[in-house]
Amino acid sequence: MAIELRGLAWDHRRCWGPLDASVAPYRASHPDIRISWDRRSLFEFGEGRIEEVVRRYDLVIFDHPFIGDIAAAGLMVPFDACLSETERRRFEMDSVGPSWRSYQALGRQWALPIDAAAQVAACRPDLLAAYTERFPASYADVLDLARNLRSDGKWIALPLVPTDAMCLVLSLAAGAGETIGANGGFLPRTSVERIVGELRELAALAHPGSREWNPIRCFDHMVTHDDTVYVPYAFGYVNYAARHEGPALAFGDVPSSPPRGALLGGAGIGVSAFSKHPDAAAEYALFLCSETYQRGDYVAHGGQPGSRAAWLDDAVNEQTRGFFRDTLATLDGSYLRPTHPGFVDFFREATHKIVAAIDGEMAPAALAGWLDRRYALSLAGAQPDRRAV
Repeated sequence: MAIELRGLAWDHRRCWGPLDASVAPYRASHPDIRISWDRRSLFEFGEGRIEEVVRRYDLVIFDHPFIGDIAAAGLMVPFDACLSETERRRFEMDSVGPSWRSYQALGRQWALPIDAAAQVAACRPDLLAAYTERFPASYADVLDLARNLRSDGKWIALPLVPTDAMCLVLSLAAGAGETIGANGGFLPRTSVERIVGELRELAALAHPGSREWNPIRCFDHMVTHDDTVYVPYAFGYVNYAARHEGPALAFGDVPSSPPRGALLGGAGIGVSAFSKHPDAAAEYALFLCSETYQRGDYVAHGGQPGSRAAWLDDAVNEQTRGFFRDTLATLDGSYLRPTHPGFVDFFREATHKIVAAIDGEMAPAALAGWLDRRYALSLAGAQPDRRAV
């Protein structure tokens, strides 16, 4: 009897392209297994309810901040039993930045890093060349470029939908060497005030569409319009570097020397604890995350691999105009956000508070107080009293 595996991806070619492409070659060597992949929105991928989707799917592509909740509730099957010590060590050595570690909790490995990403910088190289020979290396350089662009009727960009606004706060904090979560709070008031001030300054110089843009919408605009030249922080998408028609984007390190602190993104693949075929699902996940598939068909079909070997591969970089080579330093210095149970709920609630502060509707000091109180509740595992926070 055939085994049927259902998987859930998020709806961008970077995710579903190599998954869909894997089905036929995998079935060629596993004819008793049938595989199908459904898709959900990027928002649901990052902020949806993981406890709901694991009940309907054998395999789920998800964002690593869910790991604390997954481990606490036992929502997925750890990979530990599937990995020999040699295989575990190989995954550790093949990690891009802290990607492998990001799927660990309670001493177990709850997912494999199938995709690696972080907030990086991007530009239209054909347009940027008129202003500078290199990517901005500091916040001051970004401001200088933004002002020069405005004098010519052009813009920088800054994805500022609520989810990305919160990600920017985390990146700017970590990039400045701040310790998020020290002493049970989120960040010192002075740090929050500095970050909000910088984001207000950048937002004032950024394309007006930035407030409705996530990275995909931002990059879509950049490759179809000639008015937006550079973005200092946005989760990288190799697809925009590998374009064959029309302008392509170049990607590079964030404006920090050395590049550090940019928020780690990417995606993991996990096996649902409710799957009727967990062993078959885990074997297929290991195939998808193998070095051979990751540096071959995974990239060829639009994927952004989690394998370091792929990021260092000369042929892979040739196919993608150096996307991986040119951003690896930022990935290696990237910041792994908290993953304790309750962090995702804190993150969801904080996103709109951050936007209110950037828009001048909430004082930075008030934001700092709210973040501290709500973050402390997340650490304690308490349900917040909405009137108190």
